[in-house]
Parts: sequence; C-alpha cells; structure tokens
Amino acid sequence: MTSNDRSDLAHFLRQRRAAVTPPGSHGQPRSSRRRVAGLRRQEVADLTGISVEYYTRLEQGKAPRPSREILTALAQGFALTGPERAHLFRLGGESPPELPTPESVVRPGLMRMLRGLDETMPVTVHDGRLDLLARNKRAAELLPPFDVTDRFGRNLAYQAFTTTDLTGLLGDGADQFLRVAAAELRTALSRYPNDDYLRGMLAELTATSPTFRDYWERGEVIAWRSATKQLHHSTYGRVSFDIELLHDPERDHWVMLYTPRDDA
Repeated sequence: MTSNDRSDLAHFLRQRRAAVTPPGSHGQPRSSRRRVAGLRRQEVADLTGISVEYYTRLEQGKAPRPSREILTALAQGFALTGPERAHLFRLGGESPPELPTPESVVRPGLMRMLRGLDETMPVTVHDGRLDLLARNKRAAELLPPFDVTDRFGRNLAYQAFTTTDLTGLLGDGADQFLRVAAAELRTALSRYPNDDYLRGMLAELTATSPTFRDYWERGEVIAWRSATKQLHHSTYGRVSFDIELLHDPERDHWVMLYTPRDDA
C-alpha cells in the first residue's frame, strides 16, 4: 500500500466493523435502528481508544499512515485472528507483529498427518525456539531420544552441544549441523529477544560448552530449508534422506520431512 493509496485499508476496516456484533446484542433484537450492520464508528472509537474523527478518516482513506500502536488497538478492538491481524498491519504499511512465544500444542490435523506417514518417512515438528514438539514412529526409531527431565532436553540446539547423539549419527556432517544449530539459535533469539527460556539456554551453553562458544562467536546466520543428510545408524546402517522444512507461521512450528533416498 503506497502512502497515497489507503483504499484497501479503508475497505478492510469497513468490512471488519460491519462484521462485529454490536455491544449488548449477541443475537438479540437491536434496541435502536442502525443504518449499517455491525458497530457504529463511535463504538469502534470506544473499543480502541482512537478518536472517532481519526477513525472516520481511516475508513475514508484520508488519514495519515497509522502507527503500530493504532494498528494494534484496531486489531484488539475487532478481535482479529492471527492472519487477519497480519493482513491489517501489511495494509497499514507495517510488518506484522511477531508472536510473543511459539504455540506449545501441535495442530490435531498435523498430528494425524504424522501418524499417517508412520510407515512412509520420518517426520518431526519443532517450534521456533527449536524445541521438539512431536515426531512420528519412523522418526522415533531413527533419531536418538531426548532427555525430557532436563529443562532444555527437548531443544535441538541444546542437544547438539551437550550430547554426541546427533553429531555421532551425522558423522562427517556434524560440523555443518553444529553451524546450523548455533545459527538457528541466533535466529530464534532475534525473533524472541526477551524469551527467558532462550536466554537461559544461551547462558548455560556459553558457560559450559567450549564447542558452543566457538561456533557462537562465528556470528553466522544460516537459513536452510532443504538439505541432503547421510546418517550412520547403529541398526539401519548408512541411510540417506532429502530433508524439507515446512513452516506454520501462525504457530511458528516447523515440520521436517525426511524423504528416503536410494543412494545411501
């Protein structure tokens, strides 16, 4: 949206206002006649703390570019969903707000997909803090267990630098894995800079792992979403996979698909 064209934002606001149930009605007959569906502009102003004059100009496409504070107030006042909130911010010329923390529960449909692939390929789900949330039967057979008794025991970056389970499984690919683990932790901290969990893990790894300090001090930022990995498994021998990462931005969950290759 350019600074001279706010018609899309104005249209979206009019639609949202029309879709909101007026206060006190909740399906009951209205106590007064309304010329439009939904809220009056004054009611929007009361819900958001924005002056009715300024809100009116927003709906007319005549107001200056709204601040993030104004957009946040509108999103809360209209009780927008995550995708609706992100759309509002983009229409207002701002980047969508980040989640305060990743969701801790995997969507039921995604869990059914994992179970459906039990006999086909390993699949794991981790969140934007690199915590493992779920994995299917094939992944549990292939990958080492996590220490669920440790505060950081389900974290991929933490496991990378405090055990040899994953690095031993990767063999010659261990160096690349450690580089990515440190870089992804850096990315997670940039997205959630005030997260006590991530900050605590960084402090512990820095204090206890010389290997982590070496990789962390490189300052790398690596974003890989596709790779080929060869694993050296004690039961299955040498196995090779094409790895693909799919992102659910609404929950900040990452789905990792291990597609078997024939060239192991």
